Amino acid sequence: MTYGVKTLRPIRSFVRRESRLTNAQKRALDNLAVRYFIPENNQKLDFDSLFGRQGNTVLEIGFGDGKSLVAMAQAQPETNFLGIEVHRPGIGSLLQALEVAGLKNVRVSNRDAVEVIKNQIANNSLDAVHLFFPDPWPKKRHHKRRIINQAFLSEIARVLRPAGLLHLATDWQDYATHMMQELDRHKLFQNTAVENKYSEKPAYRPETKFERRGLKLGHKVRDIVFKRV
Repeated sequence: MTYGVKTLRPIRSFVRRESRLTNAQKRALDNLAVRYFIPENNQKLDFDSLFGRQGNTVLEIGFGDGKSLVAMAQAQPETNFLGIEVHRPGIGSLLQALEVAGLKNVRVSNRDAVEVIKNQIANNSLDAVHLFFPDPWPKKRHHKRRIINQAFLSEIARVLRPAGLLHLATDWQDYATHMMQELDRHKLFQNTAVENKYSEKPAYRPETKFERRGLKLGHKVRDIVFKRV
């Protein structure tokens, strides 16, 4: 046994705030997880086998209550969507909505997105990555928790196909500036808008709960869309 050695915990971009599951959410998790969840292992995913077909695959990180993910899956039935979320009530709500809508083009993971991307997603296998309204960690001492950094962008670049898109959105101007700076200095990404400029909101991105909350507070929403070069 080794004494006096501290084990460094990884810095995560989220805190698990497990609110109470409704009965419907619990039933969905109990009954539908086997249908929609991806395996919790460190083997690379074969999307053709996972979805039972060939098609473009989009990853959404932190889908919240899942309403925007369901809307995109309904609007783009030919596209496969992989959603990652650590908040179980949100996953339960998503699973309910998927069953009601009869959608078969969505799969789900409850793991840390950084771990899923690093361990389960193969090189050049995604057509787009969406990260809409992540926790901005506004206090300076918490900036190290922000998910957008050079190491994470390198992992995203690895899994995106050439010309694949990374689409970010936030209503916190300080975080938007941070995202833009990190992407501008990464050699494998190029702004689809004019350099150092934000993008117009693409038609495919639904309005989210966090977006509506930000707008009510008077925040300006920024969309940032870069492509893998």
